Amino acid sequence: MRARTAALTGLTMLAFAGNSLLCREALGRRGMDPVSFTSLRVLSGAALLAVLARRLDRPLDRGERAGSAAGAAALFAYALAFSLAYVTLEAGAGALLLFGAVQATMLAAGLRAGERPTALQWGGLLAALAGLVHLLLPGLAAPDPAGAALMLLAGVAWGVYSLLGRGAARPIAVTAGNFLGAAPLALVASLAALPVVAPRVPPEGALLAVASGAVTSGLGYSLWYLALRGHTATTAAVVQLSVPVLAAAGGVLLLGEAATSRLVVAGSLVLGGVAAATLGRREARP
Repeated sequence: MRARTAALTGLTMLAFAGNSLLCREALGRRGMDPVSFTSLRVLSGAALLAVLARRLDRPLDRGERAGSAAGAAALFAYALAFSLAYVTLEAGAGALLLFGAVQATMLAAGLRAGERPTALQWGGLLAALAGLVHLLLPGLAAPDPAGAALMLLAGVAWGVYSLLGRGAARPIAVTAGNFLGAAPLALVASLAALPVVAPRVPPEGALLAVASGAVTSGLGYSLWYLALRGHTATTAAVVQLSVPVLAAAGGVLLLGEAATSRLVVAGSLVLGGVAAATLGRREARP
């Protein structure tokens, strides 16, 4: 079971890092607007998952629901804030902020539920937090304040979404229901943005949005709901802090972003914190 959880978690973290890179590329060099990216991402994820849920899952029992209004709202809030933030943030910095907020949200929920991290886990959390503080210190490489605020909002929404899915018995069906519930919200957002932002949907950007929605989001989030069965809220929060390192490396290697000393130091602290917290894992205590 632990090996299965580790494998699912590893695949999910790669998908999460891929989301950061796909979004940054579509909004940056491809020139797609963030609202259109969000809408296409959510709609493509909903379309693929609806087919997969019908083929791979048993039919719903009477009175059974796939997804929830809260899950759909959290997913939409995350996706929109995530896209808007990446207009000004680089892939690595955005991922650091995103999963720092995720960690804080899920850790708070775990503590409230009675989980008690070990001393080693607390040390890892503090090291990761130090990395985030270092990133946000004033300087030329510090992220844009508005983009940082949006990404922190996205992180809180994603933390809530993850917590809602910890007990999902049918991850594909639940994820499909959440995407289907978020689709109308995304369309309303697109219509509301028309007087403010002219839609820009270049072919390359559209393909990146579809890949983000169908593969790294739709399939990735289904895998994450499966992986969550083997995690406490604390370990689920901490392990996601490996994503910024993956996203930063991908941003440097694939998107031509600069490997600043600020990002290298912050990434090293976060990665070390994740390793320490994972090694210090123990089961939650009621």
